[in-house]
Amino acid sequence: MKAIISHDVDHITVWEHNKDLIIPKFLVRSSIELIRKSISVKEYLRRLNDILNNKWQNLEELMIFDKENSVKSTFFVGVSNGLGLSYSLKNAQYWIKNILKEGFDVGVHGIAYNDFDDMKKEYDLFKQISGQEKIGIRMHYLRSDKTTLELLSKTGYYFDSTLYELDNPFKIGDLWELPLCLMDGYIINKNSRYQNQNLKQVKDTTKEIIEEAFRKNLKYFTVLFHDRYFSDSFWTWKEWYIWLIEYLRENKIEFISFKEAVEEMENA
Repeated sequence: MKAIISHDVDHITVWEHNKDLIIPKFLVRSSIELIRKSISVKEYLRRLNDILNNKWQNLEELMIFDKENSVKSTFFVGVSNGLGLSYSLKNAQYWIKNILKEGFDVGVHGIAYNDFDDMKKEYDLFKQISGQEKIGIRMHYLRSDKTTLELLSKTGYYFDSTLYELDNPFKIGDLWELPLCLMDGYIINKNSRYQNQNLKQVKDTTKEIIEEAFRKNLKYFTVLFHDRYFSDSFWTWKEWYIWLIEYLRENKIEFISFKEAVEEMENA
């Protein structure tokens, strides 16, 4: 089994959310987590400081860490807005080019999931910005319906990683679907909107999921860690990711990119 690490870019600045309720909801969430003692006072104050400093992304810090640890991660960046994804196309373009410059792959963080025309607009715009011919995608909030994969194939996408399930890749038309096996929020905010797991609990859950992946003989184990949480403002999240990369390495699990995985399957 090989590991595929990915990062969804949901936010870039705080003030891009001046027309939605993301900031007040975040303040309420953090306050509830503090009252429940899921986070420390220090974490809470750091989160307030992030707002004052207009910083809701940690892309540079995460790329440095991944590069130092030979992690071939893929970043998914949105080129249209919706459902709380509100950063400008100018900022998206800057980070797409910067991430590619640092040697990482970039895919689309998709908004449209059941309208072909809107999906094609996202695809064409991202292709123009990135200059890539083989483009991957993951839907924002993992949204999909029974038409999504066929429409993604028709649009021209090379791969998708939206379905959340512990299963091997499969092909729909010309599109490879590599299911997402493990996501930070699903195990740290277990069945909740709020953090309710400590670091030990999250590690134990992660080990169980990886062991199940081995039992199912998965070829690829796909992981999603959001760049925003690579910060001391989200201590449990950051420490979990650092531990996970070391745990995978200790278990002789090789890091591979989505595109490398697809090439392996195509050449098999």
